Amino acid sequence: MLVWIFAILTIGSVIAGVKQKRKRWFALPIAAMFGYMAIEIIRVPMPLWDTITFIFDLKG
Repeated sequence: MLVWIFAILTIGSVIAGVKQKRKRWFALPIAAMFGYMAIEIIRVPMPLWDTITFIFDLKG
């Protein structure tokens, strides 16, 4: 469901950006994804600094 919301947001912002010729519309999907990631990091039931260090200590 969330993928569809981001897809619709992206398509809508690209259409609005092309029609209105304003570059700020293209930043909307990126800002939405950043906001979603921030909310998900805050929701983790650990102290914030421990969560951030855990995320950056993960090795692929």
